[in-house]
Amino acid sequence: MRTKPDAPARPTAPGGRPAFGARLTAPLLLGSLLNPLNTTMISTALVAIGHEFGVGAADTAWLVSVLYLASAVSQPVLGKLADSIGPRRVFIGGLVVVVASGLVGAFAPGFLWLLLSRLLLGIGTSAAYPAAMAVLRDESRRLGSPTPRTVLGRLSFAALGSAAVGPTLGGLLVATAGWRGIFAVNVPVALIALGCALRWIPADGPRAAREKGSGASALDPLGILLFSTALTCLVVFLLDLAHPQWWLLAPVAALSAALTWWQLRHPHPFIDLRMLGRNHALARTYLRHGLSYLVVYCVMYGFTQWLEEARGLSSLHTGLVMLPMSLAALACSLIGARTKGIRAPLSTASVLLVVGSALLFFTSGGTPLAVLLLAGACFGIPQGLMGTGNQAAVQSFAPADAIGSAAGLQRTAQYIGAIAASGLIGLAYGQRADDAGLHLMGAVGAVLALALVALTLTDRALRART
Repeated sequence: MRTKPDAPARPTAPGGRPAFGARLTAPLLLGSLLNPLNTTMISTALVAIGHEFGVGAADTAWLVSVLYLASAVSQPVLGKLADSIGPRRVFIGGLVVVVASGLVGAFAPGFLWLLLSRLLLGIGTSAAYPAAMAVLRDESRRLGSPTPRTVLGRLSFAALGSAAVGPTLGGLLVATAGWRGIFAVNVPVALIALGCALRWIPADGPRAAREKGSGASALDPLGILLFSTALTCLVVFLLDLAHPQWWLLAPVAALSAALTWWQLRHPHPFIDLRMLGRNHALARTYLRHGLSYLVVYCVMYGFTQWLEEARGLSSLHTGLVMLPMSLAALACSLIGARTKGIRAPLSTASVLLVVGSALLFFTSGGTPLAVLLLAGACFGIPQGLMGTGNQAAVQSFAPADAIGSAAGLQRTAQYIGAIAASGLIGLAYGQRADDAGLHLMGAVGAVLALALVALTLTDRALRART
């Protein structure tokens, strides 16, 4: 009698749980969606917050930029810290900070308290993604098998999906619970993720073993300080383009020069400039990613403010108008993840950004609703394709032993683009969103999108991977 050969045993982790199973990935996914969700969810609350505290669009733009500034610096820093002291510790610590930030924002008595809440939120949520990648790396080492691509795909979809649905969810929260619900919703989500993490994420290994070769000296505190100070000065300059403080460019230049000098001499630099100088394809990927999100986030925040103040829509109706953008981004993130080539989806996204920006340039208070929905979709499709396409480019062009830091720098490029978008919105609108401001953003977006088309089509490295 013939017997069937035994099927290969499914890998199991210590304790008998399935390798890379739902118990391990659930807290990682919950934690990783908080940062991108909060970058976009607040867009439909800015007008209500401005009315509550008597501040204009130029001031509320700080609520957007302070989170990006904190995230741009914190993501690579916390990633290195996760390697040093353990990803579980960093992941849990970040969630505790998120809970504190949600409580501060929900009960904030003044606008400055909201800024503090967003600063804490940027730091706390920045721990999740790099720590999650480190947890998966440690799991792979324990099992002797690589992390399945499906698991990495879920992390990517959690980030793109949460950012895409942010405006719609934000509009629903503002309409039902008021703008404070935008901050308060982080508390239960973070607590659920925290409980799951404490129960299901494996304990970190001995600290001494981790710190060998990756201790405090590897964190490059001087490089971090120079980078964060230079970026802060740049953000202050960008946020008031209507009344530019030109003197701020002097410290930006001086700090950047000092940062460059120090990074070229440090054995474990915060930003590996030598690698970027050799790897032009990766550097172009960062530039392309930053430009694309500059245009996308101009719409994410600028268009929503125009819909409420110039068009007169409620926060709920604004969220519904942005729904096609959210759905298109979600669908195209899945399509982009399944696409083998890189150049075609990135080229398609760049062209659609030109079309969408042109539609905004001709939009006014009397524009039919169908055109507004179409404009939103023209930005949602690129959001999905650009996110997955540039992520694939980073994986393709980055050195194999530096994929973590390379991915962190991609996020930093995205945040810098978003910060520049906040400055453009402040310049275009001033104290109130109107048609003229929207047209200015549409014109600038079209010019940047055309530059993005040229950058994508002329990139020879992308042609080799079409």
